[in-house]
Amino acid sequence: MKTLIPSEITPVQLQTVMQTAVSPRPIALASTVDKDGNSNLSPFSFFNMFSTVPPILVFSPSRRVRDNTIKHTLENVLEVPEVVIGTVNFPIVQQISLASTEYEEGVNEFIKSGLTMKDAEIIKPKLIEECPVNFECKVLEVKYLGDQGGAGNLVICEVLKIHIREEYLDENGNLDQAKLDMVARLGSNWYSRNKADNLFEVPKPLVTKGIGFDLLPDEIKFSRIFTGNDLGMLANVEILPAGNYHSDENVHLEAQKLLLESKIEEAWKILIY
Repeated sequence: MKTLIPSEITPVQLQTVMQTAVSPRPIALASTVDKDGNSNLSPFSFFNMFSTVPPILVFSPSRRVRDNTIKHTLENVLEVPEVVIGTVNFPIVQQISLASTEYEEGVNEFIKSGLTMKDAEIIKPKLIEECPVNFECKVLEVKYLGDQGGAGNLVICEVLKIHIREEYLDENGNLDQAKLDMVARLGSNWYSRNKADNLFEVPKPLVTKGIGFDLLPDEIKFSRIFTGNDLGMLANVEILPAGNYHSDENVHLEAQKLLLESKIEEAWKILIY
């Protein structure tokens, strides 16, 4: 196993390792204004949700690694503690990349990226018309994590209002994960895309309080066919099905095909005789 000590490698090397390993990361498209009302738009992949009640989002416009300067977004939220956070999906990913360009102060990235400004209802920064979801937020706090290049600045935001484009809703009025076609940031220039054909569901253990690996019969647990994912699915049942268990690898292969379709009950049925 390769081992790295953060203090013994360069900031660029450290950033490359961390951004590649800690992925995929959702992208916040942050719309802010300065004290004079000038708009700024910039994406950040150091971003996530951290609370539901109250609804809290956090993103981090880190200090630049190469020259230790700070970003216009950070300057803006210190002057006007409000931000619109838009979510990013595949139809706008190239425009988001344009918005990440480090234009001079005063340049409006909405115009450069071709994205559309729309008045928010509560706060001064503009909504991003093309984003699937826009969150109007007030900034509760900015927490500084250091003064060196690469140091984060956590912008802690409370969501005041949410705007959702209706084409991304299902028949019940809920957000449709497949329709959203979200993108996420990886390392280097890489992104990932969450489209319908690569989405999958995993049953939550909290729903069925699975028996766990330790209670799987040896014929199943020590199979040369089943992967860790396969065993995790088989162990996510409330009660171990009674009977004798096949050790036949051909049977295990048939059960594995069912597990790939998330048919756990059916897989157990053919594993028992």
